Amino acid sequence: MNEDIKFILDTAQEAMDAALKHLEKQFVNIRAGKASPAMLGSVMVDYYGTQTALNQVANVNTPDGRTITVQPWEKSMLQEIERGIMVANLGFNPMNNGETIIINVPPLTEERRRELSKQAKAEAEDAKVGVRNARKEANNDIKHLDDVSEDQQKNAEIDVQQMTDKYVKKIDDIFEVKENEIMTV
Repeated sequence: MNEDIKFILDTAQEAMDAALKHLEKQFVNIRAGKASPAMLGSVMVDYYGTQTALNQVANVNTPDGRTITVQPWEKSMLQEIERGIMVANLGFNPMNNGETIIINVPPLTEERRRELSKQAKAEAEDAKVGVRNARKEANNDIKHLDDVSEDQQKNAEIDVQQMTDKYVKKIDDIFEVKENEIMTV
């Protein structure tokens, strides 16, 4: 196989891998009923004038499937952490007992499950767009190669399409698992 074509295919695969990794990261933030420290992953706290991730100023634990506890490393941070959780607009009502912040994670309603399922579907579609963009870029790069025969170009385009189909199938499978997780009561 021509070195240029190999490079183009490798680049396309890296881009498709990146789209898949991004999807998996997004799915971690979509809650599926059970409490998880990842639910607070987007919370930023004002730490002495600097916006800092919550997990860098406190321990975040889940003692059971319905509760998240946040234990700040400095007691003076309790109010800031509480404010950060409220500002993140996650739908949680943090309770401060003077030492830790306790968040009771309410069970998901049927309506909320449907919303989360739609959100997961939108993330999956975004990932597919990323994969298709990688395919488009690779095909354009292949068309602009001068020292490659028409047959080699066609074969490379077929390889790119097969790779695209494989990644779209992976995305569909990951979404199906997440959707089942969300819809299971």
